[in-house]
Amino acid sequence: MKIKQIQEEIIDEFAMFDDWMQRYEYMIDLGKSLPLIESKYKTDDYLVNGCQSKVWVRAELVDNQIVFKADSDAIISKGIIAILIRVFSHHEPNEIIEANTDFVDKIGLKDHLSPNRANGLSSMIKQLKLYALAYQTKINDE
Repeated sequence: MKIKQIQEEIIDEFAMFDDWMQRYEYMIDLGKSLPLIESKYKTDDYLVNGCQSKVWVRAELVDNQIVFKADSDAIISKGIIAILIRVFSHHEPNEIIEANTDFVDKIGLKDHLSPNRANGLSSMIKQLKLYALAYQTKINDE
């Protein structure tokens, strides 16, 4: 499934809920289903800079697609990174780099986060795209 299709699914899912309390609960549930990063990667090297809470992200290239794993010490942040991993994991680096992230605005996420969490969301997106850029560079060099 293409990134855009996954984003559309998420927009549709968020539209099913009447209010933001239900959407937060949904995000928390998504966080619980997150493919967790192994504890050996919960180090400063894998921390996302710019997040109020601790969010660790690891990426690896499998069959020319990036597979992300993550965890957070905060349930909302864990839900946010779960959404982003759902969108970007199992795609080629160039697809991730070129992907638009306006679905975040369409579901109203930034509008319903504290300024610090909204900055953290931007930092998470930036980190995932940086991993993609690093792998794309590596692929180009081979």
